[in-house]
Amino acid sequence: MTRHLKLSATSAALAAVLSISASGLGAQTLPLYPLPDDDKRAFWWYYQVQEEPTLTAFQEVVGAPGQKVAATVAAPVKIAVIYPSLDVSDAWLRAFLAMEARLKEMGIPYEAVQFASGIGDHLLQTTFTDQVIQDDYEYVVFGPTEMLIQAENIKALVDAGKKVFVLTMDTVLQQYGDNQPMMYTAFSHYAGSQIICDWVVKTLGTEGTYAMLRGTPGLVDDQRSGGINSCLSENSNWKLAYEHYGDFQREGGTTGAQLIISAYPEVTLIHSANTAMAMGALSAVQSMSAQDKVMVTGWGGTGDELEALLLGELRATPMRMADDLGVSMAEAIRYDIEGRADELPLVFIGRITIATGDMPEADVLGMREEAFRYTGVAALER
Repeated sequence: MTRHLKLSATSAALAAVLSISASGLGAQTLPLYPLPDDDKRAFWWYYQVQEEPTLTAFQEVVGAPGQKVAATVAAPVKIAVIYPSLDVSDAWLRAFLAMEARLKEMGIPYEAVQFASGIGDHLLQTTFTDQVIQDDYEYVVFGPTEMLIQAENIKALVDAGKKVFVLTMDTVLQQYGDNQPMMYTAFSHYAGSQIICDWVVKTLGTEGTYAMLRGTPGLVDDQRSGGINSCLSENSNWKLAYEHYGDFQREGGTTGAQLIISAYPEVTLIHSANTAMAMGALSAVQSMSAQDKVMVTGWGGTGDELEALLLGELRATPMRMADDLGVSMAEAIRYDIEGRADELPLVFIGRITIATGDMPEADVLGMREEAFRYTGVAALER
């Protein structure tokens, strides 16, 4: 049976949470649970801004079959989707398709328009933001090219009265105060880093030399790459030889892996911070005939990664139950239509586990069926 990580606040984190005194409550209520190092971060962790039972209850709803909306919807709800779905990863598009499928299952009529970009098209997302603000979209799904870079665009949408879902981010920006988007929905980047770190230590041992293919400097890469680096430093004797910023692009992964293999022969493991760079790294490893010497890990359990995993090319990946994110947004729309928006968590966390090349094929395929229960296991045509 597939074992999933329960993504709730750990006992250690909860122990660090400070209680809020009555004198500390003012016009701003967030965070609900301050931490001593809040002033050293631009964001709050998801467990600081909501009650755990709220998240747990919503996770159960997302994991169950959809229910018919308990309200009359007179006209289709209008949804704008701004996201970098032209990336190699199919995770963005799957979130959109899963949202559509769940809305249909619940009987909610909708009109959705996609505003697609590449992962590095920061300015294009600003252009899309301006367009969406001028139209009568009620809901906006915003998948940022990088959260801090897109912070002002997200704020502009919220200030314009749009109900915004921030896709693939689980860290709540402090600069927004209480004027937050309707919901953040993501798989915990940090939790994923701990899962892959745990696999390295338990499967590959406590000593070795690795390199990292990092993305774009920012919150996502800090957690995905910084998280595994910190974890390995604290829990093993693995040494970091080199870190290459590949901008979350396939070409960046290829170039970085080529450099690593050539200049750092002691490296036996390349950690990739997303699917695109992992696929690029695999191309480099194969072209340089280094398959027997260098292992590559991915991120996310996308269709491309699972195919590479089953072929014995990719070594492991933190695998997301991909359709959870799209379902969570559809369910949030249902809650809002039914007048239950106050029951939503500010941050929804999807399920994530580890998929490895050592697993029986049937187990990997079973995980794939669950992850893509709405969008299908076949490769998406884009």
